[in-house]
Amino acid sequence: MIEATEPEAVPLAGDAFPDTAVGFALGVAACAIAGWTLLRSLRRKVTAAERGAVESARNAEIASMTRGLAHEIKNPLSTVALNAQLLREEILDSPLAESDRATMTRRVDTLAREAARLRDILADFLRYAGRLQLDRRICDVREVATEIADFFMPQAEQSGVRFVVRTDDEPVTADADPALLKQAILNLLLNAVQAMQDLPEDRPRTLTLSVGRCAAEPRGPRRDPRALVDVSDTGPGVPADAREAVFEPYRTTKPGGNGLGLATTRRIVEAHGGSVECLAADGGGALFRISLPSSSARPADAGR
Repeated sequence: MIEATEPEAVPLAGDAFPDTAVGFALGVAACAIAGWTLLRSLRRKVTAAERGAVESARNAEIASMTRGLAHEIKNPLSTVALNAQLLREEILDSPLAESDRATMTRRVDTLAREAARLRDILADFLRYAGRLQLDRRICDVREVATEIADFFMPQAEQSGVRFVVRTDDEPVTADADPALLKQAILNLLLNAVQAMQDLPEDRPRTLTLSVGRCAAEPRGPRRDPRALVDVSDTGPGVPADAREAVFEPYRTTKPGGNGLGLATTRRIVEAHGGSVECLAADGGGALFRISLPSSSARPADAGR
């Protein structure tokens, strides 16, 4: 007699391989989470890029509108100045009493002077806000500095400032726009002379323009050689916490200053791929240093 036996239960896949199934499920979930996180990250990056593009376009539009507005203001100011001059001539030719003519002439002169000042401010703003067109060439920065020094020397002497120029013996070349580079250096020279105007009579007024090179540092922050232009003075100097702010537009402590000279210098230098910084000069005073990418080509190779 054959006894019936119960068949052995066949294990299900999940029962036979519980660790494998759970691990597979966890892996799928981890991949899904990683994919979702990556998608969100990419979406945030695209959104940030789009916002940056929109903001750049808006800034360009505002800059264009501002330049147009400045032009619209400049033209009426020229008319005001011209009419003030004509009115002054009519007052002088009028049969008014001498005291009345003097009073009216003084008021008209004030009007003309303020109109001219506003016109100059607008002209400086338009130069600052305008688009820079670099006419680059391989030039010797020493020659650029020497030319601007020859031009500036009489003004320094008239202001009672001793002007010293120091340059390297070897060429200091850079791929730059000589005219704009002269403007950047001139702004620093003017700023230095103005900073020394209120010094006591017994304190020396010395302005130094130096041109040199800074070698590359393969393992340091300077990976390429640099052309350096230093403008230092013996003035009161700039406090450490204000040295970055001096390059901001319309930041000035000088009477009659427009606050665009140093801002324009920074704009020109940065357009060349360089940098400008304000430091403390040895023995007091301020030191402004322009650093430009140097060129390995010699000035004589510029036209080849």
